[in-house]
Amino acid sequence: MSKDPDQPRNLKSRSLLAGQAGASDSEMEDALSTAPDTTAAAFFDVDNTIMQGASIFHLAKGLHRRKFFTTKDIAKAAWQQFYFRFAGVEDPEHIAKARASGLAFIKGHTVEELEEVGEEIFDENMAHKIWPGTRALAQWHLDRGQNVWLVTAAPVEIANTIARRLGLTGALGTVAEHIDGVYTGELVGEMLHGEGKAVAVREIVGRDGLVLDDCYAYSDSSNDLPMLSMVGHPCAVNPDKTLRAHAKANGWRIRDYRTGRKVAVAGAKTALAAGAAGGTLKLLRRQKKQ
Repeated sequence: MSKDPDQPRNLKSRSLLAGQAGASDSEMEDALSTAPDTTAAAFFDVDNTIMQGASIFHLAKGLHRRKFFTTKDIAKAAWQQFYFRFAGVEDPEHIAKARASGLAFIKGHTVEELEEVGEEIFDENMAHKIWPGTRALAQWHLDRGQNVWLVTAAPVEIANTIARRLGLTGALGTVAEHIDGVYTGELVGEMLHGEGKAVAVREIVGRDGLVLDDCYAYSDSSNDLPMLSMVGHPCAVNPDKTLRAHAKANGWRIRDYRTGRKVAVAGAKTALAAGAAGGTLKLLRRQKKQ
């Protein structure tokens, strides 16, 4: 994938490009066992919707074990990811720093290498984190002949692995630039986040001739309101406070598969953000000693 010198640099344009790249890089499995539904599809966020926790963090732990980067690197990235999610900071400077730290994980490595270790990391860190309730929702759509897509800010390579292992149609994810199969450390557009997800979904809907009013979308985060609001059947899964309030006000379905304790922990935003980096560092040190 070559670099375009005229690539738009402002955040809105990059989000548009991210959505288009996510859709064009999507991987589809031709595995429907029933007559396909030609008007409807389901779109699932991944982090805390399909899977407990952040997929990029589970991926980073696996890459850390394989010496892709140091404990200091992952602690810094973990802090930025937790601060971004729980403090709600979305200014361009912070997003740029988060992008740079995330891309440092794979810069210089090959696409083939990440895909291979992604399979191993799914088994090690992710398989047991899948929410059974959300997995059942996805299967409900598959049983009705509908395509089921994952839509995530995680790298599209690991998103494809998750989708494939769960028997889903495919994935829309953040697209990292690579030249001759080697990652450059740059993104195509922005992270697939917020409005970018809505753009990616709209691209798939247009490409496959779907009807938005017949489609479904699932997420835990108010950041995904653009995607949820565009379909006829939005559903809040393990929702944050803002999304729960919005879902109630608009009569959306709500599904919560967390225990009471997990819900309480998820609500402690400030405490989680403050302890994220230190906790991550201690965890990795314990793993290193084992």
